[in-house]
Amino acid sequence: MELSVEGVSKRYRGGVWALRDLTLSLRPGILGLLGPNGAGKTTLMRILATVTRPTAGRAVWNDVDITARPNAVRRVLGYLPQEFGIYPNLNAVEFLEYLAALKGLDGETARRRIDQLLTLVGLDAYRKRRLGGYSGGMKQRVGIAQALLNDPELLIVDEPTAGLDPEERVRFRGLLAELSGDRIIILSTHIVSDVEAAATDIAIIRDGRLLTHAPPEQLLAAVDGKVWEWVVPSGELAALKQRYLTSGTMRQADGVHVRLIADQQPVLEARSLTPTLEDAYLYYVSNSRDGAGS
Repeated sequence: MELSVEGVSKRYRGGVWALRDLTLSLRPGILGLLGPNGAGKTTLMRILATVTRPTAGRAVWNDVDITARPNAVRRVLGYLPQEFGIYPNLNAVEFLEYLAALKGLDGETARRRIDQLLTLVGLDAYRKRRLGGYSGGMKQRVGIAQALLNDPELLIVDEPTAGLDPEERVRFRGLLAELSGDRIIILSTHIVSDVEAAATDIAIIRDGRLLTHAPPEQLLAAVDGKVWEWVVPSGELAALKQRYLTSGTMRQADGVHVRLIADQQPVLEARSLTPTLEDAYLYYVSNSRDGAGS
């Protein structure tokens, strides 16, 4: 099982490039696709879900060009777009039955699968409530359920934790980890913590270009020895942020504890910290920005 993105570019009206010559190869596991808002993540997801065609390049599923033959992947695809629509007058069971029919599931298989999924996403007690009365987080869980109806080999979820409370986000990340064994899952987000616990690989994109694609351990190794904590008075914080890439601050009685990323120890008083994926993400995105401007 393999999904390949081969030199994919996408240009919209007005000459705006959302993707530029992006190449990526995926096998079973969870890919965390990270990037700032506007990086091109949603455009890439739509191309892989065969909703949008690329301007150049192609996407290949198990040696089949799905740009030319989209049905080759649609039957094994589960997709939760960033903007997920519902029918407010239907309840969860009716809505999922309708979508199951569109996906070609027979009635008995659909009923069994719907029962399993409503339990899985914590909505079994609300199965007969109209979707118009659901909270934002509940609607998102219905979206997750519909993406899993056909037990997909390729699961694409775009900003899936939008509208979920912290407990629901933890539950969703655990769900992805459980599902990842024998399928390819692409989790697109700008929130590093959404991929930190579950991703087996991480790809970072910015301005439509791939910055890096590697296991989390490799990304962490790239910033090992580059993350520091420095305690400064509040009045010096603004100037320090102008000089260094900062990934966090915490005000305490002795001053502001600043977490910063620098190739060399900024001052003797700064102490080295263990890097996080947030640090690695900021490091790659910042370096790409600096390189683009030079």
